[in-house]
Amino acid sequence: QVQLVESGGGLVQAGGSLRLSCAASGIIFSIDPMGWYRQAPGKQRDRVASITSGGATNYEDSMKGRFTISRDNAKNTVYLQMDSLKPEDTAVYYCNAVVNNGYSLRDYWGQGTQVTVSS
Repeated sequence: QVQLVESGGGLVQAGGSLRLSCAASGIIFSIDPMGWYRQAPGKQRDRVASITSGGATNYEDSMKGRFTISRDNAKNTVYLQMDSLKPEDTAVYYCNAVVNNGYSLRDYWGQGTQVTVSS
């Protein structure tokens, strides 16, 4: 079994910054990719960004230039640096990891961390 534990959410004013972290633990051979999703009230869960073990990144257009995803493979941890935050970035942010345990691939989700941006 694998657990993803997120941290770093909170309340911030528009224009501010937050850094989210997500650490994976358990039986892990490799994780590829890791990523962040978000879900605003009454809306579907949308992808924010993802990163491969080799460091290749992919962002949704509205986050490009404001958000930066990174990872520490040795720590099985992914980060999301969020700058120039806007009220419309308010959502629950979820970490996602596709984990290879040596026998199979499985998709895991974190419990979510609330990000609230005030105007």
